[in-house]
Amino acid sequence: MKPAKIAVICIAAISAVGLALVVRAMGSSSNEPAATAVAAVEARPMAKVLVAAKDLEPGRRLTDGDLSWKDWPVDELNPVFITDGSVPVPAAPTAAAPADAKPADAAKSDDKVEGAAARVTRAATDLATGGAKADFIGAVVREPILAGEPIVGRKIVRAGDSGYMAAYLEPGMRAMAIRVTVETAAGGFILPGDRVDVLLTREVKLPAGTAGGETSKFVSATVMRNVKVLAIDQNTRAAENEQAVVGATATMEVSGRDAEVLALAKSEGDLSLVLRSYADTAGPSGHVPGAVNRGNAAASGGVVRVYREGQAEAVAVP
Repeated sequence: MKPAKIAVICIAAISAVGLALVVRAMGSSSNEPAATAVAAVEARPMAKVLVAAKDLEPGRRLTDGDLSWKDWPVDELNPVFITDGSVPVPAAPTAAAPADAKPADAAKSDDKVEGAAARVTRAATDLATGGAKADFIGAVVREPILAGEPIVGRKIVRAGDSGYMAAYLEPGMRAMAIRVTVETAAGGFILPGDRVDVLLTREVKLPAGTAGGETSKFVSATVMRNVKVLAIDQNTRAAENEQAVVGATATMEVSGRDAEVLALAKSEGDLSLVLRSYADTAGPSGHVPGAVNRGNAAASGGVVRVYREGQAEAVAVP
Protein backbone atom coordinates (compact mmCIF):
# COMPACT_ATOMS: atom_id res chain seq x y z
CA MET A 1 0.00 0.00 0.00
CA LYS A 2 1.19 3.46 -0.90
CA PRO A 3 2.28 5.76 1.90
CA ALA A 4 -0.27 8.33 0.74
CA LYS A 5 -3.18 5.91 1.23
CA ILE A 6 -1.88 4.90 4.66
CA ALA A 7 -1.74 8.54 5.68
CA VAL A 8 -5.32 9.15 4.47
CA ILE A 9 -6.63 6.10 6.37
CA CYS A 10 -4.89 7.21 9.58
CA ILE A 11 -6.29 10.71 9.29
CA ALA A 12 -9.80 9.33 8.66
CA ALA A 13 -9.55 7.01 11.66
CA ILE A 14 -8.38 9.79 13.92
CA SER A 15 -11.19 12.03 12.68
CA ALA A 16 -13.79 9.30 13.30
CA VAL A 17 -12.58 8.75 16.84
CA GLY A 18 -12.57 12.46 17.51
CA LEU A 19 -16.08 12.85 16.09
CA ALA A 20 -17.34 9.97 18.24
CA LEU A 21 -15.90 11.57 21.34
CA VAL A 22 -17.48 14.93 20.49
CA VAL A 23 -20.90 13.34 19.87
CA ARG A 24 -20.66 11.37 23.10
CA ALA A 25 -19.77 14.47 25.08
CA MET A 26 -22.65 16.40 23.54
CA GLY A 27 -25.08 13.60 24.27
CA SER A 28 -23.99 13.34 27.89
CA SER A 29 -24.30 17.09 28.49
CA SER A 30 -27.78 17.24 26.90
CA ASN A 31 -29.17 14.28 28.85
CA GLU A 32 -27.73 15.18 32.27
CA PRO A 33 -30.48 17.62 33.36
CA ALA A 34 -33.26 15.18 32.50
CA ALA A 35 -31.55 12.36 34.34
CA THR A 36 -30.99 14.60 37.32
CA ALA A 37 -34.64 15.71 37.32
CA VAL A 38 -35.90 12.14 37.11
CA ALA A 39 -33.59 11.09 39.94
CA ALA A 40 -34.78 14.03 42.02
CA VAL A 41 -38.43 13.00 41.56
CA GLU A 42 -37.78 9.37 42.32
CA ALA A 43 -35.60 10.09 45.34
CA ARG A 44 -38.25 12.11 47.25
CA PRO A 45 -38.20 10.44 50.68
CA MET A 46 -41.45 8.94 51.96
CA ALA A 47 -42.53 7.88 55.44
CA LYS A 48 -45.26 5.56 56.74
CA VAL A 49 -48.01 7.45 58.61
CA LEU A 50 -50.72 5.76 60.71
CA VAL A 51 -54.16 6.70 59.35
CA ALA A 52 -57.77 5.64 59.83
CA ALA A 53 -58.79 2.80 57.54
CA LYS A 54 -62.47 3.86 57.82
CA ASP A 55 -64.59 6.59 59.37
CA LEU A 56 -64.27 6.36 63.16
CA GLU A 57 -66.92 7.76 65.47
CA PRO A 58 -66.35 8.90 69.09
CA GLY A 59 -66.43 6.10 71.66
CA ARG A 60 -65.19 3.43 69.24
CA ARG A 61 -62.47 1.13 70.56
CA LEU A 62 -59.76 0.79 67.93
CA THR A 63 -59.02 -2.61 66.39
CA ASP A 64 -56.37 -3.71 63.92
CA GLY A 65 -58.80 -3.26 61.02
CA ASP A 66 -59.44 0.39 61.94
CA LEU A 67 -55.81 1.41 61.32
CA SER A 68 -53.50 1.27 58.31
CA TRP A 69 -50.16 2.68 57.10
CA LYS A 70 -50.06 5.29 54.34
CA ASP A 71 -47.08 6.65 52.39
CA TRP A 72 -46.52 10.32 53.20
CA PRO A 73 -43.83 12.73 51.88
CA VAL A 74 -41.27 13.39 54.59
CA ASP A 75 -41.18 17.12 53.80
CA GLU A 76 -44.95 17.29 54.50
CA LEU A 77 -44.88 15.40 57.81
CA ASN A 78 -46.41 17.04 60.85
CA PRO A 79 -44.61 16.35 64.14
CA VAL A 80 -47.92 15.16 65.66
CA PHE A 81 -48.32 12.39 63.07
CA ILE A 82 -47.64 8.81 64.15
CA THR A 83 -45.01 7.14 61.96
CA ASP A 84 -43.46 3.68 61.93
CA GLY A 85 -40.13 5.17 63.05
CA SER A 86 -38.18 4.25 59.91
CA VAL A 87 -37.75 7.92 58.92
CA PRO A 88 -36.99 10.77 61.37
CA VAL A 89 -39.93 13.16 61.83
CA PRO A 90 -38.97 16.80 61.16
CA ALA A 91 -38.96 18.99 64.24
CA ALA A 92 -41.31 21.92 64.56
CA PRO A 93 -39.91 25.06 62.83
CA THR A 94 -38.21 27.64 65.04
CA ALA A 95 -38.11 31.42 64.67
CA ALA A 96 -34.33 31.69 64.35
CA ALA A 97 -31.49 29.26 63.96
CA PRO A 98 -29.22 28.91 67.01
CA ALA A 99 -25.71 30.31 66.89
CA ASP A 100 -24.17 26.85 67.05
CA ALA A 101 -26.31 25.46 64.21
CA LYS A 102 -24.60 22.84 62.07
CA PRO A 103 -23.97 23.29 58.35
CA ALA A 104 -26.47 21.78 55.93
CA ASP A 105 -24.14 18.95 54.94
CA ALA A 106 -23.48 18.05 58.56
CA ALA A 107 -27.22 18.14 59.31
CA LYS A 108 -27.94 15.80 56.41
CA SER A 109 -25.25 13.44 57.64
CA ASP A 110 -26.74 13.48 61.14
CA ASP A 111 -30.22 12.80 59.70
CA LYS A 112 -28.88 9.76 57.90
CA VAL A 113 -27.30 8.46 61.10
CA GLU A 114 -30.47 9.14 63.10
CA GLY A 115 -32.57 7.50 60.41
CA ALA A 116 -30.46 4.34 60.49
CA ALA A 117 -30.59 4.25 64.28
CA ALA A 118 -34.36 4.80 64.24
CA ARG A 119 -34.87 1.98 61.77
CA VAL A 120 -32.85 -0.43 63.90
CA THR A 121 -34.69 0.63 67.06
CA ARG A 122 -38.07 0.37 65.37
CA ALA A 123 -37.27 -3.08 64.01
CA ALA A 124 -36.32 -4.31 67.48
CA THR A 125 -39.47 -2.81 68.97
CA ASP A 126 -41.64 -4.32 66.23
CA LEU A 127 -40.30 -7.77 67.01
CA ALA A 128 -41.06 -7.34 70.70
CA THR A 129 -44.41 -5.50 70.63
CA GLY A 130 -45.88 -5.90 67.16
CA GLY A 131 -45.01 -2.39 65.98
CA ALA A 132 -46.22 1.15 66.53
CA LYS A 133 -49.64 0.20 65.22
CA ALA A 134 -50.11 -2.31 68.02
CA ASP A 135 -49.51 0.45 70.57
CA PHE A 136 -52.81 2.10 69.61
CA ILE A 137 -55.06 -0.97 69.37
CA GLY A 138 -57.58 -0.75 72.22
CA ALA A 139 -57.46 3.05 72.39
CA VAL A 140 -60.78 4.90 72.35
CA VAL A 141 -61.75 7.54 69.78
CA ARG A 142 -62.40 10.93 71.41
CA GLU A 143 -63.23 12.99 68.28
CA PRO A 144 -64.51 11.93 64.81
CA ILE A 145 -61.76 10.72 62.46
CA LEU A 146 -62.35 10.40 58.70
CA ALA A 147 -61.03 7.56 56.55
CA GLY A 148 -57.46 8.29 55.45
CA GLU A 149 -56.98 10.98 58.11
CA PRO A 150 -53.77 10.68 60.17
CA ILE A 151 -54.23 9.47 63.73
CA VAL A 152 -53.20 12.17 66.22
CA GLY A 153 -52.98 12.04 69.99
CA ARG A 154 -55.67 14.64 70.71
CA LYS A 155 -58.34 12.57 68.92
CA ILE A 156 -57.79 9.30 70.78
CA VAL A 157 -57.42 8.21 74.39
CA ARG A 158 -55.11 5.35 75.33
CA ALA A 159 -55.17 3.32 78.53
CA GLY A 160 -53.48 5.33 81.26
CA ASP A 161 -54.23 8.70 79.66
CA SER A 162 -56.39 11.23 81.47
CA GLY A 163 -60.02 10.90 80.43
CA TYR A 164 -59.62 7.25 79.41
CA MET A 165 -62.38 5.93 81.67
CA ALA A 166 -64.93 8.47 80.41
CA ALA A 167 -64.09 7.54 76.82
CA TYR A 168 -64.05 3.82 77.61
CA LEU A 169 -67.62 3.82 79.00
CA GLU A 170 -70.41 2.75 76.69
CA PRO A 171 -73.00 5.45 75.90
CA GLY A 172 -75.53 5.83 78.73
CA MET A 173 -73.41 3.91 81.25
CA ARG A 174 -71.73 5.02 84.47
CA ALA A 175 -68.62 3.94 86.36
CA MET A 176 -69.02 3.18 90.06
CA ALA A 177 -66.51 1.74 92.52
CA ILE A 178 -67.03 -0.43 95.61
CA ARG A 179 -64.60 -1.63 98.24
CA VAL A 180 -63.35 -5.20 97.86
CA THR A 181 -60.95 -7.54 99.59
CA VAL A 182 -59.35 -10.80 98.59
CA GLU A 183 -62.28 -12.66 100.21
CA THR A 184 -65.01 -10.53 98.59
CA ALA A 185 -63.40 -10.50 95.11
CA ALA A 186 -63.08 -14.22 94.39
CA GLY A 187 -59.56 -14.42 95.79
CA GLY A 188 -58.24 -11.80 93.39
CA PHE A 189 -59.11 -13.80 90.27
CA ILE A 190 -61.51 -11.10 89.06
CA LEU A 191 -59.70 -9.13 86.34
CA PRO A 192 -60.69 -5.99 84.38
CA GLY A 193 -63.13 -7.01 81.65
CA ASP A 194 -64.67 -9.91 83.61
CA ARG A 195 -68.37 -10.17 84.41
CA VAL A 196 -69.60 -10.53 87.99
CA ASP A 197 -72.68 -10.74 90.20
CA VAL A 198 -72.89 -8.50 93.27
CA LEU A 199 -74.16 -10.08 96.50
CA LEU A 200 -75.47 -8.09 99.46
CA THR A 201 -75.18 -9.55 102.96
CA ARG A 202 -77.07 -7.64 105.62
CA GLU A 203 -78.65 -7.97 109.05
CA VAL A 204 -82.43 -7.73 109.23
CA LYS A 205 -84.49 -7.16 112.35
CA LEU A 206 -87.15 -9.70 113.22
CA PRO A 207 -90.47 -8.78 114.85
CA ALA A 208 -91.41 -9.91 118.32
CA GLY A 209 -92.71 -13.46 118.52
CA THR A 210 -90.26 -14.87 116.01
CA ALA A 211 -89.49 -18.55 116.57
CA GLY A 212 -86.44 -19.08 118.73
CA GLY A 213 -86.66 -15.61 120.19
CA GLU A 214 -84.23 -14.14 117.66
CA THR A 215 -84.28 -10.37 117.19
CA SER A 216 -82.18 -10.22 114.02
CA LYS A 217 -80.86 -12.44 111.29
CA PHE A 218 -78.32 -12.21 108.46
CA VAL A 219 -79.61 -12.69 104.93
CA SER A 220 -77.92 -12.58 101.54
CA ALA A 221 -79.27 -11.77 98.09
CA THR A 222 -78.00 -11.01 94.58
CA VAL A 223 -78.55 -7.31 93.91
CA MET A 224 -76.64 -6.96 90.59
CA ARG A 225 -76.01 -9.56 87.93
CA ASN A 226 -73.75 -9.87 84.90
CA VAL A 227 -72.01 -6.53 85.53
CA LYS A 228 -68.78 -5.67 83.71
CA VAL A 229 -65.68 -4.87 85.78
CA LEU A 230 -63.87 -1.86 84.30
CA ALA A 231 -60.89 -1.68 86.64
CA ILE A 232 -59.32 -3.06 89.80
CA ASP A 233 -57.91 -0.08 91.68
CA GLN A 234 -56.57 2.12 88.82
CA ASN A 235 -55.65 -0.76 86.51
CA THR A 236 -57.93 -1.01 83.48
CA ARG A 237 -56.18 -4.09 82.14
CA ALA A 238 -54.26 -6.94 83.67
CA ALA A 239 -50.56 -7.24 83.00
CA GLU A 240 -49.43 -9.86 80.50
CA ASN A 241 -49.70 -13.40 81.91
CA GLU A 242 -51.18 -12.02 85.15
CA GLN A 243 -53.80 -14.40 86.54
CA ALA A 244 -54.91 -12.54 89.66
CA VAL A 245 -55.17 -8.91 90.78
CA VAL A 246 -55.54 -7.95 94.43
CA GLY A 247 -56.96 -4.47 94.95
CA ALA A 248 -58.95 -2.37 97.39
CA THR A 249 -61.63 -1.15 94.94
CA ALA A 250 -63.43 -2.52 91.92
CA THR A 251 -64.94 -0.15 89.36
CA MET A 252 -67.96 -1.47 87.49
CA GLU A 253 -69.97 -0.33 84.48
CA VAL A 254 -73.61 0.26 85.43
CA SER A 255 -76.58 2.27 84.21
CA GLY A 256 -77.82 5.34 86.05
CA ARG A 257 -80.59 3.38 87.79
CA ASP A 258 -78.22 0.55 88.66
CA ALA A 259 -75.84 3.08 90.23
CA GLU A 260 -78.63 4.18 92.59
CA VAL A 261 -79.41 0.59 93.56
CA LEU A 262 -75.73 -0.19 94.10
CA ALA A 263 -75.28 2.91 96.29
CA LEU A 264 -78.25 1.85 98.40
CA ALA A 265 -76.89 -1.68 98.70
CA LYS A 266 -73.52 -0.31 99.89
CA SER A 267 -75.29 1.49 102.75
CA GLU A 268 -77.29 -1.56 103.82
CA GLY A 269 -74.57 -4.15 104.24
CA ASP A 270 -71.47 -5.84 102.88
CA LEU A 271 -71.01 -6.42 99.14
CA SER A 272 -69.22 -9.35 97.54
CA LEU A 273 -68.34 -10.00 93.88
CA VAL A 274 -69.03 -13.39 92.35
CA LEU A 275 -67.12 -14.20 89.17
CA ARG A 276 -69.19 -15.43 86.22
CA SER A 277 -68.05 -17.90 83.59
CA TYR A 278 -67.24 -16.59 80.09
CA ALA A 279 -69.96 -18.94 78.86
CA ASP A 280 -72.51 -17.25 81.14
CA THR A 281 -72.22 -13.60 80.09
CA ALA A 282 -75.02 -13.44 77.52
CA GLY A 283 -77.85 -13.09 80.03
CA PRO A 284 -79.52 -9.89 81.30
CA SER A 285 -77.37 -7.31 83.05
CA GLY A 286 -78.27 -4.91 85.84
CA HIS A 287 -80.00 -4.83 89.21
CA VAL A 288 -82.37 -7.52 90.48
CA PRO A 289 -85.74 -5.90 91.24
CA GLY A 290 -86.75 -6.02 94.92
CA ALA A 291 -83.37 -7.25 96.16
CA VAL A 292 -82.63 -4.03 98.06
CA ASN A 293 -85.15 -2.62 100.55
CA ARG A 294 -84.96 -0.06 103.32
CA GLY A 295 -86.22 -0.58 106.85
CA ASN A 296 -86.63 -3.75 108.88
CA ALA A 297 -87.65 -7.10 107.53
CA ALA A 298 -91.29 -6.72 108.46
CA ALA A 299 -91.68 -3.32 106.78
CA SER A 300 -90.02 -4.50 103.62
CA GLY A 301 -91.98 -7.68 103.33
CA GLY A 302 -89.01 -9.83 104.42
CA VAL A 303 -91.05 -11.86 106.95
CA VAL A 304 -93.56 -14.58 106.20
CA ARG A 305 -95.99 -15.72 108.92
CA VAL A 306 -96.47 -19.47 108.98
CA TYR A 307 -99.39 -20.97 110.90
CA ARG A 308 -98.83 -24.40 112.38
CA GLU A 309 -101.52 -26.01 114.53
CA GLY A 310 -103.08 -22.68 115.24
CA GLN A 311 -99.78 -21.04 116.23
CA ALA A 312 -98.36 -18.15 114.19
CA GLU A 313 -94.63 -18.21 113.48
CA ALA A 314 -92.72 -15.39 111.76
CA VAL A 315 -89.99 -16.58 109.38
CA ALA A 316 -87.51 -14.12 107.83
CA VAL A 317 -86.76 -14.47 104.12
CA PRO A 318 -84.19 -12.61 101.99
